[in-house]
Amino acid sequence: MSQAVEVIEVDSGKLLNEFILYPFKLYKNNPYWVPPLISERKEFFNQAKNPFYKVAKVKLFLAKRGDETVGRIATCINYAHNEYHMEQTGFFGFFDVENDYETASKLLKVAMITLKKEGMERMRGPANFSTNHEIGFLIEGYDVPPTVMNPYNPPYIPEFAERFGLKKVMDLNSFLITKETPISERQARLVEKIKERSKIKIRSVDFSKFEKEILIVNQIYNKAWERNWGFVPMREAEFMYMARDLKQICDPELALIAEVDGEPAAFCLAVPDINQVLIRMNGRLFPTGILKLLWHTKIRNKINGVRMLTMGVVEQYRKRGIDNIFFVETYLRGIKRGYHWAELSWILETNELMCRAAENMGAKPNKKYRMVEMPI
Repeated sequence: MSQAVEVIEVDSGKLLNEFILYPFKLYKNNPYWVPPLISERKEFFNQAKNPFYKVAKVKLFLAKRGDETVGRIATCINYAHNEYHMEQTGFFGFFDVENDYETASKLLKVAMITLKKEGMERMRGPANFSTNHEIGFLIEGYDVPPTVMNPYNPPYIPEFAERFGLKKVMDLNSFLITKETPISERQARLVEKIKERSKIKIRSVDFSKFEKEILIVNQIYNKAWERNWGFVPMREAEFMYMARDLKQICDPELALIAEVDGEPAAFCLAVPDINQVLIRMNGRLFPTGILKLLWHTKIRNKINGVRMLTMGVVEQYRKRGIDNIFFVETYLRGIKRGYHWAELSWILETNELMCRAAENMGAKPNKKYRMVEMPI
């Protein structure tokens, strides 16, 4: 008879290491899973360094069968989210587990009880830890690796969550466009007309004035997304923390600000898909990882795609065609920079305007992610 599974809270550096490293064991033979950088994950979970923890309460758990780790899960009470949306929602995330429903259900039950004890009324996820990070179960598109800052999971994990009682609350769509899909003449003419009759100026973010520019982007971000489902405004410190991370992989030509009469109106960011390199590095920069990173990015640039990570227009400047300008501008700049494809992800299924704009560009659905929840 096999040993029973016990769920324990992570309360030491040793257990935190086990929590971070468990997916390396679980997905060892999965060709599509992308190992994160271990050093980056350690910094992310460092509550003294990551400003997200100033507005959140997080707990991490491991499922153990004897000495063997067989699953993990995290809970998060995001006080900024609950204050902004005037609700009592607790989140679960970092949910990775062996292909065994009993183990999965024990982890989900511990997460549910933990959040209920804190006064939460519903459990939602997966969120690692908020909509500003990785979210959603992958439910379509299992046969390709995820792009940068997107999650991956095998099909059985969302099936276990549904069996536990978690129901869909929102789907997040992903689209793919390649250089083999040229900009249609109609789309090109439309964008040119918009530029001619408007006072919209598109410029790259000036990385020589990084902090000043990021403050502008932060303001656009919080205004443009304020009505989006699940959105949580990002404080200056948290936004700057994330921006400094992204700066390391950004292509400045693909970080765009739209201005109307000199006022910041919209922002669009596409980042090179660093996952094409990380998938070969097994989570480590040393001893050989840094050489692989240099080889695939500096010496021989093997990154041939980008993820359009975010695009938003401040409400008063919407329906002026800025989204179309961004799509076309990013496409043309990307081709010029040597990229072959772009993934537009993610877009809320309810954001029909943006989904339609992506399809009008010739982008095709390629993946889908799902957020689920249940009352507790």
